[in-house]
Amino acid sequence: MTSDTSSVGRALKALLPELDRDRGMLVLAPNGTVNTGVVQGDQRNVSSSGAIPDGPGTPVRQGPVRAKDLQVARRRFVPSTTFEAGLVALESGILFLVGEPGTGRLTLALNLLAHRHDDPTLIQIDGAVDLARWRPRPQGVHGYLVMEPSAPFALRPWELSDLEAALAAADARLVIVVPDVPGPTRFLERDFGGQVVRHRSPDPAEVFATHFADSCPEARDRARILELLGPDFLSSVLPAGLPPGYAARAAETVSRLGAVSEVRPAEEVLACLASAEAQELLARAEHDPELLTHLLSVCVYGGLDRDIVVERAAALLVAARPGPDTGSVDPGRRVPMGDPGFRLVRQRPLRDILRDVGAHCAPGNGPETVAFFWPAVGEAVWNVVCREHTELLPLLHDWLGRTGPTAQEIERAGRAMAGMVVRTGGRALGLVQELALSTGGPGFEVAARSLGMAAIDPGVVHKVHSLLQEWSDASDTALRSAVAYACRSDLGGVEAEHALKLLHSAVNRGGDDPEDTSVALTVAETLMQRFAAGDSATRETITRHLAAWREAEDMAGLVACLAFPVLVDFDPAWFGGRMLAGGTTASDIVELVLRGLNEAASYPSMRDTLLAWCNGPDEASRPDPAVEELFVRLVDSRQHGFLRLLLSIERGGDAMPGKDLAARCLTEWRSRNQPQQTD
Repeated sequence: MTSDTSSVGRALKALLPELDRDRGMLVLAPNGTVNTGVVQGDQRNVSSSGAIPDGPGTPVRQGPVRAKDLQVARRRFVPSTTFEAGLVALESGILFLVGEPGTGRLTLALNLLAHRHDDPTLIQIDGAVDLARWRPRPQGVHGYLVMEPSAPFALRPWELSDLEAALAAADARLVIVVPDVPGPTRFLERDFGGQVVRHRSPDPAEVFATHFADSCPEARDRARILELLGPDFLSSVLPAGLPPGYAARAAETVSRLGAVSEVRPAEEVLACLASAEAQELLARAEHDPELLTHLLSVCVYGGLDRDIVVERAAALLVAARPGPDTGSVDPGRRVPMGDPGFRLVRQRPLRDILRDVGAHCAPGNGPETVAFFWPAVGEAVWNVVCREHTELLPLLHDWLGRTGPTAQEIERAGRAMAGMVVRTGGRALGLVQELALSTGGPGFEVAARSLGMAAIDPGVVHKVHSLLQEWSDASDTALRSAVAYACRSDLGGVEAEHALKLLHSAVNRGGDDPEDTSVALTVAETLMQRFAAGDSATRETITRHLAAWREAEDMAGLVACLAFPVLVDFDPAWFGGRMLAGGTTASDIVELVLRGLNEAASYPSMRDTLLAWCNGPDEASRPDPAVEELFVRLVDSRQHGFLRLLLSIERGGDAMPGKDLAARCLTEWRSRNQPQQTD
């Protein structure tokens, strides 16, 4: 029986083409003996002669650079110091160009190879090619380009020398673009020294200007468009460190919008850029949990400490893939570096992950922060998630409800959750209620913040108010505490009149249990916060409602008595102005002071507040006229709490504030108790 070597080769090529692509793996010996045992040492049996890359039967693993791509790269190229250094290094025939993806490495490499040639012929080589065995064509090619070869550090100095000689004979140059990986790059610099050049991104403003001029040649049109966009547009769209690709995209978008019509406002242009970026990022991360978790984490916590962003990404991945020990993570617990979530999330360097999600680390005075180059991208991603990936919303609500314990993290989580409520037209409100009821720690506060912020939006304000009213009447203290917190003015959504009604319902629904007392304290804190931050009209609204609360012998009345002295102590000048102005607010102040003095629990704080008011800001000898007006009205009331105050001042030492005023009031009080003289 005979064997045909060529027929065997054709059969193997047909069945296993990957073997044909690497002849070094293949030994054809139809009538021979092959040793298949263990071989010690550096022994090899090479049965094929040195392959000529472009000879017959050699797989094509390289091809010409498209003329169109080369022309665009040359027209829109922004030279930098890296370009000059690259030209010097390329004189040896080979240049190792080190840089991160997205920094313009390809454009730089093409311009280096095309330098001094009007119509260059450039070839790009597949990165899987073994450069130690590859050789250039004898003639007709000016330059070769390899983007991120699979083994760039496998070249030995003598192999590089042979390659340089072959390139010199062919009158060609070779640029090898390698990623900037700290360890391997140091070895490359050690072995090949001056042939290694580190690429630095060009100025984003120059990149924008070059691309804008290429896509919009008329200078007058460019000036018109930029004038319409306003003086702050370029600084907002071209932050420091912006990768060239982003600057180019911005220029093309501005040119396109300006070409079809009068260019839109700057906000719309930024929104257009952010929307396109969001779609691209989500498509890139769709089947990559590592990218998706970091992308969503930057959307929520962008601008905060880098460690927070990474921790929250790890927590999201843990929540998405619960294991036996990670399914019941305590709310707000920091995810330690040894947690399975970290091992899953950090499978590649953080800088690579952030680059792939369009974010970067920004150094500052403190720890590094993580943010998108264009902040609007975060909102745009949230838009797409809430519109097209609603299946993620329950998971994201649970994740946000288990946010970190810091005020910044809670605020960001609440804002993100409010965005879900608004973007779903209120359909996510059920998830907010579930969160407030099912989690401890920061969960209820995140839920409350989300409602307060969502109430700003006119599209869902009625649904939010309806839910808050329902919660304020609920027996569950967690829901009523959430209502009290949601009514804070720094959340912005619930106006004062409606907030006071909700607070009244929330505080009066409970009893005397410790949890109900906690609700009352939260209500009091909200009252103080709203008064401190409010304008005069808001303060009058609060005073009017508290005066109505104090009439009833219930928890709301007690809260009014305890909170009012704190409000007066915060700004006695405002209360003094209202007293002297007279009217309804002055009467409300008198009634609240009386109730505060009559109530045993609030008497000490009301007394101390009035004594401080008597003393005045500069400890003047004569009391504030507003205090005198208040005391005159209190004498007319003939209430026991005020008499108790006057007697305590009378019995106090000479340094006691309001001595003279109290003495006059006591004299008036006693004169009214004298029996009338009859004839």
